[in-house]
Amino acid sequence: MAAFTDARRRARRAWKQSRSRWETKAAAVLDPMSTTRFLARVDRVYADAWCALSRVYGSRTDVVTLIDDLLDVALSAVAVRPRGLQQRDATREIDAEWFLDESMLGYVCYADRFAGDLRGVRDRIDYLRELGVTYLHLMPLLAPRDGPDDGGYAVADHRAVDPRLGSMGDLRDLASALHEHDISLCVDVVVNHTAREHEWARKAMAGDPRYRDYYLVFADRSQADDYERTLPEVFPERAPGNFTWVEEVDGWVWTTFHDYQWDLNWANPAVFGEMLSVMLDLANTGVDIFRLDAVPFLWKRLGTDCQNQPEAHLLLQALRALVFIAAPAVLLKAEAIVPPGELVQYLGGHDLEQRECHLAYHNQLMVMLWSAVATRDAVLPTHALTRMRTPPPQTTWMTYVRCHDDIGWTVTEEDAAAAGVNGFAHREFLVDFFAGDFPGSFARGARFGFNPQTLDARISGSTASLAGIEQALDLHDDDLLSAAVSRLLLLHAVIYGWGGIPLLYMGDEVALRNDHGYLDEAARASDNRWMHRPKMDWEAAECRHTAGTLEFRVFRGLQRLAQSRASVAQLHGHGTTAPLWADNRHVLAWRRRHPRFGSLLGIANLHDSTQSADAQLCGHAALSTPRDVLQLWTATLRDGRIHLPPLSVVWLTDS
Repeated sequence: MAAFTDARRRARRAWKQSRSRWETKAAAVLDPMSTTRFLARVDRVYADAWCALSRVYGSRTDVVTLIDDLLDVALSAVAVRPRGLQQRDATREIDAEWFLDESMLGYVCYADRFAGDLRGVRDRIDYLRELGVTYLHLMPLLAPRDGPDDGGYAVADHRAVDPRLGSMGDLRDLASALHEHDISLCVDVVVNHTAREHEWARKAMAGDPRYRDYYLVFADRSQADDYERTLPEVFPERAPGNFTWVEEVDGWVWTTFHDYQWDLNWANPAVFGEMLSVMLDLANTGVDIFRLDAVPFLWKRLGTDCQNQPEAHLLLQALRALVFIAAPAVLLKAEAIVPPGELVQYLGGHDLEQRECHLAYHNQLMVMLWSAVATRDAVLPTHALTRMRTPPPQTTWMTYVRCHDDIGWTVTEEDAAAAGVNGFAHREFLVDFFAGDFPGSFARGARFGFNPQTLDARISGSTASLAGIEQALDLHDDDLLSAAVSRLLLLHAVIYGWGGIPLLYMGDEVALRNDHGYLDEAARASDNRWMHRPKMDWEAAECRHTAGTLEFRVFRGLQRLAQSRASVAQLHGHGTTAPLWADNRHVLAWRRRHPRFGSLLGIANLHDSTQSADAQLCGHAALSTPRDVLQLWTATLRDGRIHLPPLSVVWLTDS
C-alpha cells in the first residue's frame, strides 16, 4: 500500500509540473470548454495511467515522456471528435452508470450474416428495437486477411472496414443511426495479434527493425521451446504449437492461434501507442464499446501459461484511463474466457481498486447453465456460482447463453469436488451429452478442439440445437418441441434475471438450428464453429408474427423477458446477485438485491417434471406478497412451497 501511495504521489507531482504546458497545447487546438473538459479528465486519471505504465515500461523508457506521447494521441483524437460524440461524452460523464440500467439488452451478430453489410444492418434497426435491444455488438468488421481469417480475427488493417461490409463512412452512418434509436455500438478490436498481412508485419518482413520489435520473434528455436514447455494449445487439432517459422524474418514468430496470426509484443511501448491510436480513431466513428479480443494473452512470461499475467491487467488499466481522456462515453469489454478465479479481475478492483474494463463476459454462468440443463441438477452450479467474486462498483457482467465461439467446459476440480463429482468425468460427460452421444441426450452439437494430451474437448452448436429443438423437429415430436422451447427460454430467463447485461445471440430469437452449409466452403470446412454462425433466415423471422409457429413462441418469449427485465428496478447494476440453496436439487435459485429497490427472487425448475421448493429458500425470509413479474409460466404457492411447471422460471418481487 505504501508503494502504491508513493507512486500516485509521484504521478500527481509529474502532472502538476506539466499541466500548464498541456493547457497551452490543448488551447491551441480546442475551444475553451473542450480544453477545460480535456484537462479535467487528465486531472482525474493521469495517476492511473502513470502508475500502470511505470510498472510495465518503467525499466525500458521514461514514463513521463511516454505519457506525453500518449496524451498527444488523445488530444489529437479530441480535436477531431465530432460534435455529436462530444455531446455524448458530456452526457455520459454526468451519467457514468448509463450502461447499468435495467433496460440494457445486447444483440450479437456478424454484419454480413445478419443483413449482408453495414447498410443492411441499418435497415434492420426496427427489428432490433422490436426485441428491446439497446446494445448491438457487430462481430469482427475490420479488414481481415484474404483466405482463412479465424472468423475475422486475423485483422490486416485496423483502419479500414472489411470492403465486403462497406466503408468507414458506412460505419459512421450506422453508428449515428443506432444512436438515434438509443442503441450503443460495440465492435471488436483484436489486441493480442495481427494478420501476417498487416502493414506492421509486412514492414517487419521487409527488414525494418522497428516493426520486427512489434512482434515476438526468436532467432533460436530453443528460446521458443523454453516457452512451449508450459504453454497450452488453443487449437491443438488444426494449429498445434505456439510458434511458426517465418523465412522473411529469419525467426520463430509467436502465433498463439494460427500461423497467420502474429502475437504482438506488448513489452514494446510503441505497440501500446499504436493500439491506443487505433481505438481512438474507431471511437471517433461512433463506436461506444470495444470488445478487446484475447486480452488474457497480452503478456508473455517464461515458465507460465502466458495468460492472465499482472502486466496484462496493468495494460488494460492504462488503456481505460487514456481512452477516457479522449472519449469518456466509450466502454471497454474484456474478452477473457478464463478460469472463474481469474475472471472478475478483468473488471478491476483486484489491485488497490484500480479501474480496468467496464464489462466482462460471465463465462462461468453460461457453462453452469448448460451443465444444469444436461444434468437437471443445480448442485454444481450453485457451488460454482457461490464462489464467484462480486464485480467492483461501476462495472458489470455480460451474461449470455451462446456466442459465436465454442463452449469450453470450465468446471474446476474444486467446484466439482464440492458438488461430489469428478471434474474430468463431468467435463467428459458434458462433451458426450452435447455432442448427442450420451443416452437420452436431447442435444445436437459437435466436438471441437479435441486435445489428445489432456483428452479435453469443447462443443460447437447453436442454442436451439443444443437445447433440443433440432432433435424434436427431426422426430416430429410436439411434446419434445414444447420442452425444448421451454428449455431455451429457461436459459434466457436466467441470464436476463441474473443481473448484468444479457446478450442475445443472432438467430436464437427465432430458434435457428445448426447450419452445415459451411462444409461447402473450403475456407471454413475445417472449423465446425461455423455451424452456429448461420445466415439470418428472414423468412423464418417473418413467422414471428404467426401465432403457433416455433418462431412466434420463441420470439414472443424473449420479447416478454426484455419487457419484464426493463420493468424490474432490482436488475439495475447497483444490485448484487447470490445463488441460494433450495431444498430440491432440481431447482436453481438466486436472489438479486438492490440497496434501494429491494430483492428479486429467481427460481428455475431444471427438470422436465413439476418440481417444488421451500418458499423460505434455506432460511431467507419469504417475500411478503410475492408477485411473478415474468409470467411466462404459471407457478403456484401452496403449503409453504413454490410449485413450478417443468422447465420453468419465476421472478418474484414484493412490488
